[in-house]
Amino acid sequence: MNNKLKIATGLLSLGLLATLIYKLTEVPGGMFLSGLFLGGMVVFLILVGGLILTWLTKLIIKRLQFWTVYFAITAIVFAVFHYQLYSPTLKIVVPENYTGQINLVKSNVTENILTIDSNGIGYLNEWTFNKLYSKPIVADENGKDLTDQCVGFNPTTFFGLGTSASSEKKGEIKSLSFEIVPKDKIGEKQYYHTDLTKLVDKEKLE
Repeated sequence: MNNKLKIATGLLSLGLLATLIYKLTEVPGGMFLSGLFLGGMVVFLILVGGLILTWLTKLIIKRLQFWTVYFAITAIVFAVFHYQLYSPTLKIVVPENYTGQINLVKSNVTENILTIDSNGIGYLNEWTFNKLYSKPIVADENGKDLTDQCVGFNPTTFFGLGTSASSEKKGEIKSLSFEIVPKDKIGEKQYYHTDLTKLVDKEKLE
């Protein structure tokens, strides 16, 4: 029974580790380091920390097998890390023939407003804003797929994080942005700019 439990927890932990490493290849990095490198450091700490926690647990409950406890602990922590890295993939709808900057503004809405207005502005609730990093699926109002025409902030981070002063709300307008470029400019950043302070719906700001 103990061996079966060890094998089951071991396979679970290994499966979560493998999918975690794959997910880290899509996570944005920081400074000059990739998401995979930074996440790999966290994974290493989990593996080492798991050994320490297992040793402490064995001091209290000696009848449990060492590797069964270790695999169980790492599986739980890997699952939590998976949740922390979760990012929804949004379906964004833009006006026909739209090119320019898309700004997804952090707002007080309950449901995300992903049908973008003529100024390239949509609205996200706080949870989505904080979790979002995955490249979205983008189409125009007629259903034409524009995803290939979307250009991100840089090669490792798709969304650019921006802040604008909001004098009326006495705070900041926070947004996640990317560009939709013409077909002859695919893959080339155009550095569009939208003045959110004049165009955003202030009633939707937090």
